Amino acid sequence: MKRGIHFLLLLISFTVFAQQPILDTAQVIIPGRQNTVEAQSKPYVIMISTDGFRYDYAKKYNAENLLRLSGNGVQAKAMIPSYPSITFPNHWSLITGLYPSHHGLIDNFFYDYKRKEVYAMSNKKNAEDGSWYGGIPLWGLAEKQGMVSASLMWVGSASDAGGIRPSYYYPYHEKFTPSEKIEKVVNWLKLPEDKRPHFISLYFPEVDGSGHHFGPDTKETETAVHLIDHAIGDLVQKVNALGLKNVNFIFVSDHGMIKVDGGAPLEIPALLLDKKRFDFYNSQTLLRVYVKNPDEVKSVYKELKRHTKDDYEVYLDKKLPKYFHFATRDDKYNRIGQILLIPKAPKIFLEKGKKSSVGKHGYNPRVVPEMKATFYAWGPEFTNNMVIDEFSNVNVYPLVAEILGLKINEPIDGKLKVLKKTLKEK
Repeated sequence: MKRGIHFLLLLISFTVFAQQPILDTAQVIIPGRQNTVEAQSKPYVIMISTDGFRYDYAKKYNAENLLRLSGNGVQAKAMIPSYPSITFPNHWSLITGLYPSHHGLIDNFFYDYKRKEVYAMSNKKNAEDGSWYGGIPLWGLAEKQGMVSASLMWVGSASDAGGIRPSYYYPYHEKFTPSEKIEKVVNWLKLPEDKRPHFISLYFPEVDGSGHHFGPDTKETETAVHLIDHAIGDLVQKVNALGLKNVNFIFVSDHGMIKVDGGAPLEIPALLLDKKRFDFYNSQTLLRVYVKNPDEVKSVYKELKRHTKDDYEVYLDKKLPKYFHFATRDDKYNRIGQILLIPKAPKIFLEKGKKSSVGKHGYNPRVVPEMKATFYAWGPEFTNNMVIDEFSNVNVYPLVAEILGLKINEPIDGKLKVLKKTLKEK
């Protein structure tokens, strides 16, 4: 088991979040921040994301700590990721309560035609530039209302998105082990009352890394699940030892994972290879097409439909079903494209000369159950021994705001009524 854990830690540097080889690992502390007297009396929320932790992993791999802790609190049968079920879009949906089309992070990689710039998740400059990110993240909501917050590697937390950064944060890197991250969270909670964060967001990449490299049904992924489960158990034990009142934990993931058919991938339709007429953006589980001449959109769509194979579907963006929240009517930043080619799992689009990982995500979670994510919650604010039905991940935001007593001043897609029942009546 120890050998497996050590091997997984070596894998961290190869996950989808790979950054520059030389990184500053020092904590950033914004000077002059402190909790108001009112904020000091509020509960604490530690929101933990484990990337790629599929909805069934805890039971599938017997994650003892997570099952025990959530069993005494709230367990969702599954949580539905926003479309597409990709990392950056869904982490930002969880932390803003907005669908990707409304907050602007519509993919891990995209082009903004108004800015005439590329956004790439691995680009440090992009990641720390808040002008790319719409919405008010939970740490920004807290800070603007006099509540200190902290973040360990959550998407966008090193940026000034929403106009304000967390009081304590780290630029993204993968040099910290899970146990080191736990120590940093505990140390934040040891700070004096006026400096102590009441909202903490924490991110783990290990399960996603193993799912991509080896697939969801492997010993390596099981080991990764146990690694995080051990870290969560350690975190709760150490936080409880501090004797703080009203500390609440929310454990989520951004998406699930499925083994894809990398041996017989779909080819990009030859029509789209004409770069003078088209740009296309291929996440392999979704192909977005931008037609440079708007007058050609309908004819191109018809041509693609005429040659569509059984392994994928073609949609005009404006005709995409409403539940996707990913059509022209939703595209606030005009970043999606006019035509979408959606492969049927486990098929993927793969350009010549490119390779695919064993495991993938990005498919429609309402059609492909392996895309579904996890939601567990426990602590003094939560109802005991409750199992709830599936729900969309944008509803986590108003739940956290309610626990912390924060007022939501801008429109969001999430609704408090969806998860209000998980909280104890006061």
